[in-house]
Amino acid sequence: MMKKMNLPTSKTSLVLFLCQIISALDVPLDSKLLEELSQPPTITQQSPKDYIVDPRENIVIQCEAKGKPPPSFSWTRNGTHFDIDKDAQVTMKPNSGTLVINIMNGGKAEAYEGVYQCTARNERGAAVSNNIVIRPSRSPLWTKEKLEPNHVREGDSLVLHCRPPVGLPPPIIFWMDNAFQRLPQSERVSQGLNGDLYFSNVQPEDTREDYICYARFNHTQTIQQKQPISVKVFSTKPVTERQPVLLTPTGSTSTKVELRGNVLLLECIAAGLPTPVIRWIKEGGELPANRTFFENFKKTLKIIDVSEADSGNYKCIARNTLGSVHHVISVTVKAAPYWITAPRNLVLSPGEDGTLICRANGNPKPSISWLANGVPIAIAQEDPSRKVDGDTIIFSHVQERSSAVYQCNASNEYGYLLANAFVNVLAEPPRILTPANKLYQVIADSPALLDCAYFGSPKPEIEWFKGVKGSILRGNEYVFHDNGTLEIPVAQKNSAGTYTCVARNELGKIQNEVQLEIKDPTMIIKQPEYKVIQRYGQASFECIIKHDSTLLPTVTWLKDNDELPDDERFLVGKDNLTIMNVTDKDDGTYTCIVNTTLDSVSASAVLTVVAAPPTPAIIYARPNPPFDLELTGQLERSIELSWIPGDENNSPITNFVIEYEDALHEPGVWHYQTEVPGTQTTVQLKLSPYVNYSFRVIAVNKIGRSQPSEPSEQYLTKSASPDENPANVQGIGSEPDNLVITWEPLKGFQSNGPGLQYKVSWRQKDVDDEWTSVIVANVSKYIVSGTPTFVPYEIKVQALNDLGYAPEPSEVIGHSGEDLPMVAPGNVQVHVINSTLAKVQWDPVPLKTVRGNLQGYKVYYWKVQSLSRRSRRHVEKKILTFRGNKTFGMLPGLEPYSSYKLNVRVVNGKGEGPASPDKVFKTPEGVPSSPSFLKITNPTLDSLTLEWGSPTHPNGVLTSYTLKFQPINNTHELGPLVEIRIPANESSLILKNLNYSTRYKFYFNAQTSVGSGSQITEEAVTIMDEVQPLYPRIRNVTTAAAETYANISWEYEGPDHANFYVEYGVAGSKEDWKKEIVNGSRSFFVLKGLTPGTAYKVRVGAEGLSGFRSSEDVFETGPAMASRQVDIATQGWFIGLMCAVALLILILLIVCFIRRNKGGKYPVKEKEDAHADPEIQPMKEDDGTFGEYSDAEDHKPLKKGSRTPSDRTVKKEDSDDSLVDYGEGVNGQFNEDGSFIGQYSGKKEKEPAEGNESSEAPSPVNAMNSFV
Repeated sequence: MMKKMNLPTSKTSLVLFLCQIISALDVPLDSKLLEELSQPPTITQQSPKDYIVDPRENIVIQCEAKGKPPPSFSWTRNGTHFDIDKDAQVTMKPNSGTLVINIMNGGKAEAYEGVYQCTARNERGAAVSNNIVIRPSRSPLWTKEKLEPNHVREGDSLVLHCRPPVGLPPPIIFWMDNAFQRLPQSERVSQGLNGDLYFSNVQPEDTREDYICYARFNHTQTIQQKQPISVKVFSTKPVTERQPVLLTPTGSTSTKVELRGNVLLLECIAAGLPTPVIRWIKEGGELPANRTFFENFKKTLKIIDVSEADSGNYKCIARNTLGSVHHVISVTVKAAPYWITAPRNLVLSPGEDGTLICRANGNPKPSISWLANGVPIAIAQEDPSRKVDGDTIIFSHVQERSSAVYQCNASNEYGYLLANAFVNVLAEPPRILTPANKLYQVIADSPALLDCAYFGSPKPEIEWFKGVKGSILRGNEYVFHDNGTLEIPVAQKNSAGTYTCVARNELGKIQNEVQLEIKDPTMIIKQPEYKVIQRYGQASFECIIKHDSTLLPTVTWLKDNDELPDDERFLVGKDNLTIMNVTDKDDGTYTCIVNTTLDSVSASAVLTVVAAPPTPAIIYARPNPPFDLELTGQLERSIELSWIPGDENNSPITNFVIEYEDALHEPGVWHYQTEVPGTQTTVQLKLSPYVNYSFRVIAVNKIGRSQPSEPSEQYLTKSASPDENPANVQGIGSEPDNLVITWEPLKGFQSNGPGLQYKVSWRQKDVDDEWTSVIVANVSKYIVSGTPTFVPYEIKVQALNDLGYAPEPSEVIGHSGEDLPMVAPGNVQVHVINSTLAKVQWDPVPLKTVRGNLQGYKVYYWKVQSLSRRSRRHVEKKILTFRGNKTFGMLPGLEPYSSYKLNVRVVNGKGEGPASPDKVFKTPEGVPSSPSFLKITNPTLDSLTLEWGSPTHPNGVLTSYTLKFQPINNTHELGPLVEIRIPANESSLILKNLNYSTRYKFYFNAQTSVGSGSQITEEAVTIMDEVQPLYPRIRNVTTAAAETYANISWEYEGPDHANFYVEYGVAGSKEDWKKEIVNGSRSFFVLKGLTPGTAYKVRVGAEGLSGFRSSEDVFETGPAMASRQVDIATQGWFIGLMCAVALLILILLIVCFIRRNKGGKYPVKEKEDAHADPEIQPMKEDDGTFGEYSDAEDHKPLKKGSRTPSDRTVKKEDSDDSLVDYGEGVNGQFNEDGSFIGQYSGKKEKEPAEGNESSEAPSPVNAMNSFV
């Protein structure tokens, strides 16, 4: 009886065809075979169902398919045929169905909104894509509204409504102030899911004029700003506490519907004072573990990957000390259709039967409909072999004409699923895929597997024969597998020979021969044996083998299953292993492994290393403890101790250590008393009064210390007055009007008797005063009040007990407390040495005005303004301390061509004195830093475009740029150097007449009148031919660095949803790159924790896209700054701005008054009359006031143009959410409706140039590069 088993062969790689087969017909993945077999179309790639596109870029609708013959493609739009030949803006990629709609050359994305469907067709059927809904993204403007100030009583609740414009997709909402800092949020103040800002209770610190809601539209990379909202909190005393009230949701119950697999977000925000705390529970159940998260200070419950089991009632409870309130949200989880059994491709032979099954579930239950070749099956071409039974199509006795592609559509009100599955009916004669005359070699008594990989339709029958004219193989000694493999479970010598495989079906027959050879097994006939070897002896293990003469064996030795040690003591012979001069570390298990191409055997033995029998040795040990301690000759201050030594244990005793215990003051604690030579067994001991002594003795030899002896009898000495006074007496004031006297108290046995106290005495030094004394208990401090400020005192502390006083103590000098210095240093002078160094000097203050220990002087200095820039920056005060009575110092690290201020203060132990008047000084020009970036773009055959950013630190007035470049050949040799001088106001240059397909190296730096700054280098290649850039890619990596962090931004071109990472390290270092993962798909990242004044290298990469990376960029962090202090009210720019505003209002009032008296018209009114702009409201005739005027630029959203960040991007300081700190120039960068002017690329409005410096002014728009 023949056995049949579904067991894959281990010798031939046969895998299922890409389609999933539901029949007995398997198609091996053989490239030659697949090229010959017909196959209906299969959709391999398509755009998402809901496809939101950027209206500024070309629309690419993907549709890729495979089939044999290759399929053709067609499209429908909104249900009707879409003729792409009639639309010049639409093209189809060659050998593909992907559409490209050209928007960048005049097309409008809105014109191509609609529902698109792709059909891939060949002679065996038609596959269709999903319905692809194309919608351009939208970022509408904020509607204008008049916002009244919010006047709120302290403790009341408040909701600031955002009401963002409805965009596609919806915008991301965040609240910031006019300095682009995110508004801090807490349990009291937080943003709701709808974007509104909720205050559970307002506090006086909530008063501000700049609550601004921003809407960020990520798809178009624009940001819209709502007009600032003003909140004014007024106080009423007392503030009334209130129990919680829900701000959202309202009422006691609400409902929520969410789809299966989505994220469920439930929100509860409550008002109340004190601020309520939110808690969430699920009625009748538990919140799902590992899927539940709390956000927004527990006001938001988030459950990910919800299922129908998550339906139910969720209760939020808001509680404070006055009470609680709750709200129940009834959650229902619905489900869009999801597959239970998706239809799978079916490959059949003529006359066979099969089924297509399409089963889906959802809530509500989805309906199932079938299509054939994209046409509803009810009106499709009839096929007598096909029968539709609900979610199943049954095929009976199919023929070649039954080949088709079937579509199953499962839909409910929440969505649909569409799956293509083909039925491919093939009629093919048998083919044998196993190579002819293939040789199989096996070891005797092992299984033999002979392959016969085949294909045919109908499925061929397989028969095996032995020998050329042998009979068919049958019987229990053979196993015949479904894949054609013949298995001989136990191959013997007589199993060797030629085997023939025959495959036949009704269309033909084919055969193939293979050869089988049987080899003798490999054996170890002499195995290694267990060895016990003495240290430094020799060990030898044998491993003698027997093997088939046609096989080449290899012998390997292991120690403890690892390689042998790399030691010349290990000698490996042909059939043995010898270890010379063995040591303890050679202990272990040694294994001999014999390998051939067909089998492997091994044997092991253990080696134990032992020491040689030792000769008897003298035992040395610590001495035994002394015994029989005796006290004699007892006196008040001395006693004699004697003892008998213990056994020396072959090592002479060198000395004895005597210890004592004071059972009266420190029972159980032994102290060192003295030690005597090892030849001495008595000692005279000095004693202290009022101590209950007991003694013990320890013997010491070269080996160590003995155990202590048993204690002697106790001996109590008589009491006496103290022998000594407290040590470490000090007098230091803690306040301007006191003197704190401290000392180190006597230890217990030093008291010499009961009733220990201290006499504290003091008097002012150099004043004819009597001593003032006080007796205090056994403490360590006494405070003298009412003293003059910082005057010297003579101090002494004397011990006493019930029997009398200690000897007269010595006097020490102390000082009463310090107070802040009274006057500031005068005659402050500054001498500028060079562009980065200045010397400051001052006159010392009188010592009487210091009122304390003079510790030194502090110099506060700060940069007021860079003379090469119009805008000022926040004050960053630095502090230098000069110790002692020094009256001058150096100020290093100054920035060239800048205006500075400084003042000087005297410092004592209490603190700083008043500041000297601010001194203004200016630094001269210096050489500039390197240009902030150098980009080389638009390579052509003979030209390159260079773009650069001005130096981060111009350090003066830029006079020009110098560009040097030279070609580099294939061996990296440099060609002739060309130098070009470029005016300082240029920011780009096109180099022409270059050699095609040539690499160039560029060196670029800036100059001031002082000289040239450091250069930046870059390399680029002219192209060999006009080709499109390769995708994906990351380019234009730019950096904006501060002291300890850097803002990294880049441009990415390629597939969506790339996972970016940033790698960085110290420039020139060989250390491994450090890697930071970027959250989401942002094109910026902030590196923190950098070292000031250090050059770094950086690059950007994307995971999952063949691991491509950008080129490296190098940047340098700023120098370390001293402590920073900012006081905006004292800044010159702020005072000047306020004066200018006041002057402008005064002039406007005067002009209005004059024009009104004359009865004339305003110029604005005349212009209004002339243009009749309906957007301009006329001046009111009755009161002469102005109407509202609209700027034509009001409604320009912030769009992304060039993605290269400007070097003028302002660095973030304290928060990743901070956009920028702009100083005085912020307000001029917004329109009335709050839209940003300009684009992400940081384009600036030109202003008149001053001198040779750049005419471009910093814009807050630049900061949006890093934010978006």
